Amino acid sequence: MTARRAAVGGLGVVLLAAAALHATPAAAAGGRHDVVTWAASADRVGEGTPDRGYRMVVHTSVGGSDLRIRLSNAFGDRPLTLDSSYAGVQKSGAELERGSNRRLTFGGRPTVTIPAGEVVVSDALPGSLPAATNLVVSLHTPDAAGPATGHGMAMQTSYTTRGDHTGEESATHWTDPTGSWFYLDAATVRTSAATGAVAALGDSITDGWQSTTDLNRRWPDYLARRLRQAATDVKGVANEGISGNKVLADGAGQSALNRLDRDVLSLPGVRTVFLFEGVNDIKAHTGVTAADMIAGYRRIIERAHTAGRCVVGATVGPFKGWSEWDAAAERVRQEVNAFIRGSGEFDAVTDFDRALRSPYDPERILPFFDNGDHLHPNDKGMQALADAIDLTKLDCADGP
Repeated sequence: MTARRAAVGGLGVVLLAAAALHATPAAAAGGRHDVVTWAASADRVGEGTPDRGYRMVVHTSVGGSDLRIRLSNAFGDRPLTLDSSYAGVQKSGAELERGSNRRLTFGGRPTVTIPAGEVVVSDALPGSLPAATNLVVSLHTPDAAGPATGHGMAMQTSYTTRGDHTGEESATHWTDPTGSWFYLDAATVRTSAATGAVAALGDSITDGWQSTTDLNRRWPDYLARRLRQAATDVKGVANEGISGNKVLADGAGQSALNRLDRDVLSLPGVRTVFLFEGVNDIKAHTGVTAADMIAGYRRIIERAHTAGRCVVGATVGPFKGWSEWDAAAERVRQEVNAFIRGSGEFDAVTDFDRALRSPYDPERILPFFDNGDHLHPNDKGMQALADAIDLTKLDCADGP
């Protein structure tokens, strides 16, 4: 894979738990840098609510020190104030491990105001955070209003409350479950400068729809498990999927082209963009052709390469049996997949179509992997996607 280099912006969250974190040694020989350990694509999630608390559970990938979080007001139409923010480690449900909940600050202050359309990054929280931790970020908004920014389909149970209970470790006041994340869009840790990350840019299949809630069985989660055990320097995984998302057109979230910079290229430590999108453009029957899709892919490749990232292209999976499937859409899918496989324009290719399709009807998902709607894989199908990835192709030689 061709090595490309570029400067990477800072992003951060640091969270400490006495039971789960330990003192961090001095910077290791060879240097250290920030790497994304969790992320979710920003989108609109209804209206902001004053005096609302959010306790959000997220699952980290790479371990490290000096946790930072990134908070987003990308879709707000006015400034957003958060007057209390904490990070801890989940014990069960909304309850945290005793002694783990730590206050987050921004420029040394507990309160931060995020301008409309902007993001902010917390100060580093000293200590180390292990890989595969259920990190809990608690936020309170005193006067939120207007469009709220977050991630609608988390496939993870989080919690909301009235009032500011962010500093509490008990679940007493956190009784209202939610399936969304609010205002939180990334977390990073500081680790060896040799360590990098991959960002998965995708739609509902990447977002994890039809995988089992609360068990982290999206295909990027299975990939993170493989990477932890593998002899590779790529350890971080950022899931930048949005259900219903398209490459070319806004709708269910901004298009992949319009959100690429914010959701992927701004994340620290990302070496490789893993592009797995296109089925929603194809099945929508809006007149999108294979040539249109190829032009969109080429723009993503060009922008990622300019930013010093490599791009792995994944073929579009089968969806015969889904209500929008027809022979015309299938022809576009086959043309698109022929480009992904054979053009040589991607730094590497993963054949997700081959991993999912039935040998008896290659236009359909293998029934063993089909959740029942003939488009989205079940947990076994999610694992099959992750297993199809050649881990050696995720690592650009020198990193960004």
